[in-house]
Amino acid sequence: MVSTAGLDEFLQARPRLFRIALRIAGDRHDAEELVQDVWVRWQRTDRSAVADPQAFLATVASRLAINLVQSARRRHETAVDPWLPDERAAAGPDPQVNAENQEAYARAVQLLTDRLSPAERATYVLREGFGYPYRQIAETLRIGTPNARQLVKRARNRLAQAV
Repeated sequence: MVSTAGLDEFLQARPRLFRIALRIAGDRHDAEELVQDVWVRWQRTDRSAVADPQAFLATVASRLAINLVQSARRRHETAVDPWLPDERAAAGPDPQVNAENQEAYARAVQLLTDRLSPAERATYVLREGFGYPYRQIAETLRIGTPNARQLVKRARNRLAQAV
């Protein structure tokens, strides 16, 4: 159960905290979430050690907003190619298996776009490119395991017809 201790100080500071978060983050939704995070941290804080609650809350809001902006900047600066296989997922103890997985992935990327439905594409790449078990494919795509098997089979058949 959430304690209401410190609620008056927080409610008094809330409009100011929102303005601080909004100015730093630049987004109303992010600012509102930041203010909620400040409330959670305020509830976990030993308020007897806080000399100035308003200053403490403003500092927490500022730091959380700065952290949010910096993490967003890092996410946007990091180039990620979603079509490249994750080497950690494909790597196995046998180099031959790894090579076969990479070949299957390369072949699939060439043919998938035109020939397969999105569901077939996803199941085929997860199974042939990364070696996921059918159960894990089914959980990932929120389908049944027999359905995952059938989609992979259909994808294999369509790709075999294309070659």
